[in-house]
Amino acid sequence: MNSIIIDDTYAEAFETKASYLLITAATKELAYIAATEATGFATSFIGCPAEAGIDQYVEASKTPDGRPGYSIIICQNSTKKLEEQLLERIGQCVLTAATTAVFNLLPDSQTQTNLGFKLGFFADGYQEKIEKYDRTLYKIPVMSGDFLIEENIGITNAVAGGNLYIIAKTQQTALIAAQAAVGAINDTPGVITPFPGGIVASGSKVGSNKYDFMHATTNEKYCPTLKNQVSDSELSEDSNGVYEIVFDAIDEEKINLATQAAINAIKTIPDVQKVSAGNFGGKLGKYKIHLKG
Repeated sequence: MNSIIIDDTYAEAFETKASYLLITAATKELAYIAATEATGFATSFIGCPAEAGIDQYVEASKTPDGRPGYSIIICQNSTKKLEEQLLERIGQCVLTAATTAVFNLLPDSQTQTNLGFKLGFFADGYQEKIEKYDRTLYKIPVMSGDFLIEENIGITNAVAGGNLYIIAKTQQTALIAAQAAVGAINDTPGVITPFPGGIVASGSKVGSNKYDFMHATTNEKYCPTLKNQVSDSELSEDSNGVYEIVFDAIDEEKINLATQAAINAIKTIPDVQKVSAGNFGGKLGKYKIHLKG
């Protein structure tokens, strides 16, 4: 482990709503394609209709139908909007994908949405409610055979906005450290990194110093090319690479576990100078995810 500075600070996360689903298919590749499509255009609530990502690969021996699959998490800040996203994403991106089936990974959640019932209308009256794999499913006839989806999908209170800033001597070092952090987070079940490759190249701050109409703008204190123009820059003269990692989780415990796993991974990369995090004095959310766990 390298001796780097871990700021005595916290990431300010916030409550959101989430569904946790399993997509299976005839092959691992087909399941991955469907999971990727279902979680597209979902990096940040700032400009996307959801935050979503692939959680983990689930081998065939651990799925209800004995086929390989991927778990995914889809987040939205209201139950109604999350239900809309589920209907659109599963209906347009998974129902249309070859050989897929969808299962609920939150069976004990107090809030359930009848997604399977709603998607059943695509069958134009030929849909069928069935009991299979010890679950209640809807069987929807499609050109390739039958699409199966669990009748109810759980919705739970989740945590969004876990984050880390990685500051290094070079951009390349910061990138390698960011990739290591993402790998560690991805090994933590129930956590997703919704940005491309899990890495945020354009970390932002809440609001704007100049434009009232902007909800978020560049975080100039952490921009290497602005360190000599910004009086309160957080970067030293030899800091030339910064990346942010943002992650969402099913609960607060998992987001804390992911934070520590990521920091431990970052410590293995030479020339990383500091790990910090973003918080905005309570403007963003109620959760304080401390870096010094």
